[in-house]
Amino acid sequence: MNTTSRQTYTLSLSTNCAILSLQNKPLLEKYVLRNILFGGESGLSFAANAGLALLRIFTGISLAFAHGLGKIPPSQGLIDRAASMGFPMPEFFAWAAALSEFVGGIFLALGFLTRISSFLIACTMLTALIGVHGSDPFQKQELAFLYFFIAIAFMLKGAGDWSIDSFLRK
Repeated sequence: MNTTSRQTYTLSLSTNCAILSLQNKPLLEKYVLRNILFGGESGLSFAANAGLALLRIFTGISLAFAHGLGKIPPSQGLIDRAASMGFPMPEFFAWAAALSEFVGGIFLALGFLTRISSFLIACTMLTALIGVHGSDPFQKQELAFLYFFIAIAFMLKGAGDWSIDSFLRK
């Protein structure tokens, strides 16, 4: 085999791989989107699923009904707080915070769109930590820290096998 035929073979192999990767792009995009929306680990033990489900359900219900429900519709105080933190459209961001706590909490409890809900909850809790409770003592920051880190954990891990996400993932 001379060098010309080797170069042709190498060129055609890389061209074929590029063509195959372009043909599989929609499949890859579908997989990535599905993993972001409904992703998580499957095949966990009974104890792991029970622990995740209990934490997810309690956290979601607590966040939705103890914190989010009272913010819908956003009060003028919440809108003014968003404006004082420098958000450009304070009414929009007040609604975003209220809905991420209420709807995000319900979705977290159900295990539906868990990673996206957890991301939005984490963003809201980080904003609360920095913008609202930044100068408060730890005792006032503690709840926002707990919700923040629980949301981060579910964003990374997913909802577990006992969730709507797990059903939709199959």
